[in-house]
Amino acid sequence: MMIIQRHITEKIVEALADTPAVYLQGPRQAGKSTLAQAIAALEGGRSYYSLDSAVVLAAAQNDPEGFIAGLDGPVVLDEVQRAPALGLAIKAAIDRDRRPGRFLLTGSSNILALTQTADALVGRLEFHTLLPFSQGELAGRRESFFERAFAQEFVSRAEASRGGVEDENRLIERMLVGGYPEAVARPREDRRRAWFDSYLSTILDRDVRDWSNIERLAEIPRLLTLLATRIAQLHNQADLARSLKIPQSTLKRYLAILERAFLACIVPAWHSNLGKRLVKAPKLGLVDTALACHLLGLDAERLRENRSLFGQLLENFVLGELMKQKTWAKISTRLYHFRTAAGKEVDWVLEDAAGNVVGIEVKSSVSLSVEDFRGLGELAQMAGPKFRRGLLLHRGEKTVPFAENCFAVPLEELWE
Repeated sequence: MMIIQRHITEKIVEALADTPAVYLQGPRQAGKSTLAQAIAALEGGRSYYSLDSAVVLAAAQNDPEGFIAGLDGPVVLDEVQRAPALGLAIKAAIDRDRRPGRFLLTGSSNILALTQTADALVGRLEFHTLLPFSQGELAGRRESFFERAFAQEFVSRAEASRGGVEDENRLIERMLVGGYPEAVARPREDRRRAWFDSYLSTILDRDVRDWSNIERLAEIPRLLTLLATRIAQLHNQADLARSLKIPQSTLKRYLAILERAFLACIVPAWHSNLGKRLVKAPKLGLVDTALACHLLGLDAERLRENRSLFGQLLENFVLGELMKQKTWAKISTRLYHFRTAAGKEVDWVLEDAAGNVVGIEVKSSVSLSVEDFRGLGELAQMAGPKFRRGLLLHRGEKTVPFAENCFAVPLEELWE
């Protein structure tokens, strides 16, 4: 099987050159083990241990200090979240010897949720997130969307597409296949469905039980499916809890589990007033749009027929690509959405460390009007001089300026 190059590799190697421990987190089956082993082979001399092995896991759990002390040279410890007590043992080892690159750790749980491990490794650990393949990775191209979006002058890279039904068919295929390596490798739709079924079962039957004391696991897939129906919409916690007939406190806990497993994401609201961001409703999304399609039982025909659902899923598809590129982009950014009390909105907002803002609107249609830019105009007014530009991603063929610092650009700009 051809190995697809991961764009985050360079950042991992750089971190290992000056940091004692690097944690590579991300969803199961996103390719963390493959990448960690590739980096180990690239460096040479780095041993590999997986805590998915019963023998290795038993050693790490029974005597964490002895296990770490017995390691010779730099190592990869795969799926380290399965033995949380290793955090203190690694801390002690680093305190004795702070040479960079000693530990490359991987895990299928968000490090920020592993309190014991995170607290133990403060100041000793740099973490990075590996998500499923981006469209650029699948095409063998390194995307430059973030750099161009914040550049002084926006330069279009997308080639003129053929447009029409064939172009839409290709886009729908991208959305249905997604980016998980195993799903990408299966050309038949029925085999991808079988893989997604097994994938969700593994996470629920193994990972969630490892992380929590939740007994009513049947409610988690119900919540995940309900989220798929409300994808890229504002998060109404009270309404979600009522629909599931569970307390809001329970819903909050379940959502935290889905975020921890890198299945769902909650995108906060952008506001020029930093304090107000904390009280405005966030937006819900799923990390991989193909997973959402699977949960909803969608195929290409149903996506073409249901234009409203197609638009929602396309918005989530763009969110997924932005989240992936964010992990390796040279520009450090935060991801938000924007909505005013009057209902004017921008699907996604990128804000860099200096507070500069780029608004990204997503439209599933080929033709556009001035009305489609109202939300971007409102964002520009609120952001003032910090507004860098607004980009409306659509299925047309060319980049067209619509207003000052606002452009309609082909969707392919994301991965060209």
